[in-house]
Amino acid sequence: MPYLQYLVKIGLTAVTVVAVSELAKRSTLWGALLTSLPLTSALAFVWLYVDTGDTDRIARLSIDVLWLVVPSLLFFVVLPVLLRVGVGFWWSMAAATVSTAIAYAATVALLARASSRS
Repeated sequence: MPYLQYLVKIGLTAVTVVAVSELAKRSTLWGALLTSLPLTSALAFVWLYVDTGDTDRIARLSIDVLWLVVPSLLFFVVLPVLLRVGVGFWWSMAAATVSTAIAYAATVALLARASSRS
């Protein structure tokens, strides 16, 4: 039975990613709308609830996701800026990814420091 559950998880997740990429080919605005929805988070919350039934864990995960959305926004600033000034796609993706990773590390460090003080 666990194998069937994993297959369903993989299938739904794959369908979501393919839907976003196909929709974005037709309309960047609608692709962006679907991409901006917290689908990954919602799927993770559903799978976590199905697996554990632990609503407190889901609430904590949701708050952690909220804090980590902030540094992820850097990706969506760096990528278009670099692309518009003529940096190649792969270099822009790499720079956006690295800058976002640094922002994540700083945010996680700040959150860990803040939680250790309380």
